[in-house]
Amino acid sequence: MHTVAILYPGHSAEDEYPALEQLIPDTSFPVIHTWEGSTDHDVDALLTLGSRTNLVPSAEKAREFAPGAAMWACTSGSFVYGLDGCREQAGWIERAVGVPSSSTSLAFAEAVRHLGLSKVAVAATYPEEVASHFLRFLEQDGITVTALSAYHVPSGEDAGLLDAEWVLETARAADLTGAQCLLIPDTALHTIALLPRLEKALGVPVLTANQVTAWQGLRSAGHPARAEGLGALFSC
Repeated sequence: MHTVAILYPGHSAEDEYPALEQLIPDTSFPVIHTWEGSTDHDVDALLTLGSRTNLVPSAEKAREFAPGAAMWACTSGSFVYGLDGCREQAGWIERAVGVPSSSTSLAFAEAVRHLGLSKVAVAATYPEEVASHFLRFLEQDGITVTALSAYHVPSGEDAGLLDAEWVLETARAADLTGAQCLLIPDTALHTIALLPRLEKALGVPVLTANQVTAWQGLRSAGHPARAEGLGALFSC
């Protein structure tokens, strides 16, 4: 059994992880909630969400699951720290849990590289002020963002209520001119069940937050991270 501890803020789309266990044999994704309040899409609030004070106690709790890896399953609560800050965050968690650790933002960048790509479009739930930090993070890691759509969803809780048609329509509306794939950040958004439909509709790889989080965590835990029905990322 390959176990990846998922450090998850608030309550919105954490049910994606039990769903992933059903799709990927020999895996376990125990969820440890790092935050019980609102997960507002606001820079100052996100800096608090991803702070060492908030993350380390939750990471220490993850030890009881004896994971092979741990993931900070929050895109906005990691990229607001920038590339160097994201790496530092992962270090806090790794030292607290004692296993390889990363975050959703770092996983997005790694997934783009794994697919051999460098130019991406982004369709984000966040306000533009927050989404701009994701673009900066990607560019710091050598990834070119060709277009951004920002949808001004106020919080993770609000994102968790968005349905499949919203996600599909948002993806179809993305400007893919010059892009090699589409990134849909926000671990509060339900996307796992939609990956085949998304890639069929767009004709390019689609990377979503809980998908890349699971992928990176599994690889760090020694799992091949290959499975049917989870998009191009899990196929190569």
